[in-house]
Amino acid sequence: MAGQGCGARQPAVACLLALLLTLTALAGCSAGGPGGQAAAVVSREIQTLLDGHARALLDRDEPAFRAALDPAYAPTALTEFRRLGQVPLDDWRYRVTGVERTGEGRATVRAELGYRLTDHDIGFATSDRVLDLAERDGHWYMTGDRPAEGAPRQLWEQGDVRTVRGSRSLVLGVGQDPQRLQEIAAAADRAIPVVSEAWPSAWADAVVVLVPGSLDAMGGLLGAPGSSYRGIAAVTTGETAGGPDGPADRVIVNPEAYGALGDFGRQLVLTHETVHVATRAHTSGSTPVWLSEGFADWAAYRGTGRTPVQAAPELARAVQAGELPSRLPEDADFGFGGDADALARAYEGGWLACALIAERWGEKELTEFYRAVGAHPGRDGAVEKALQEVLDTTPEEFTVAWRTYLGERLG
Repeated sequence: MAGQGCGARQPAVACLLALLLTLTALAGCSAGGPGGQAAAVVSREIQTLLDGHARALLDRDEPAFRAALDPAYAPTALTEFRRLGQVPLDDWRYRVTGVERTGEGRATVRAELGYRLTDHDIGFATSDRVLDLAERDGHWYMTGDRPAEGAPRQLWEQGDVRTVRGSRSLVLGVGQDPQRLQEIAAAADRAIPVVSEAWPSAWADAVVVLVPGSLDAMGGLLGAPGSSYRGIAAVTTGETAGGPDGPADRVIVNPEAYGALGDFGRQLVLTHETVHVATRAHTSGSTPVWLSEGFADWAAYRGTGRTPVQAAPELARAVQAGELPSRLPEDADFGFGGDADALARAYEGGWLACALIAERWGEKELTEFYRAVGAHPGRDGAVEKALQEVLDTTPEEFTVAWRTYLGERLG
């Protein structure tokens, strides 16, 4: 998520204070300020150190990699160096975003880590890091490297990485049976042509899957408590509307929930998540969750032969009990950690909304509708405008049609 600036919701006094602080900082760091010049020199020195450290990692040059490390930190860093030898890295870089002197010869550095996986990533997978450095004899050395507050951990920080390559998939696992990783790679490979058929727009036609060792480890990869994802078989990370050069997506599997599924369920999950990878460039803050999740389910169920009652059991029970929903699911209905049955009904309702569009207006119109909503400059009016321009209907008419469709398919 992008950071918040001084927007309309912030008090004017807070914005004025932020502006004054910014101007003061700029004055202190101007060309005429010796303190600012010194800080700029230190920042350049640290960036040069990190650039060399990244090159050593990519070149698998252990002596050069070790040269940037404080001896006390070297065993930890070299363990990750060894683990990363199993990860097919195409690029690795740091971008220094802030330097704070924390004492004599000490500094805390904030940096953005970006890396790409060979043959799979167009853009960089990114994460905010905090690096601790110490200065000795005019040289800086790394004494620590950790995720920034709220940022995710990396898979190789959790243990030895095992890599499995599919025909178009790449699966990285920690603490997993090799056979399980092979099965996941095969399922991801099967998902890719299914997704490309349902989503004809250009995309990478490749997917990267991370399989941590536990639910808690999954939470670590997402920067959140593992309990938030209990019962969720997999999630996809990535930046909405990032375009073709946006940050790389990762499908992250919950080994506990995924392992409890049968073959059909596992395939469905990986196909669903691969849809999110394919549609990422056309998904934005304007896209309601019912559409993004509903389209992913529609593409995953497409061609499976599952009936609506089979695929939407919770919503079918509600409809058959006379509890026909009055509105399309709202974003809040998709929150994890709440009522599991209500969450299921939200997903099922979104899927059937997309199925209605594909059946009544056509599959081509469904994908055009999806792109039109995502291309709108904001959430307000996005669905309304796309309904009118692509489907020649209104939100009220569409809701009536959707409720009728639920009654016909689930009643």
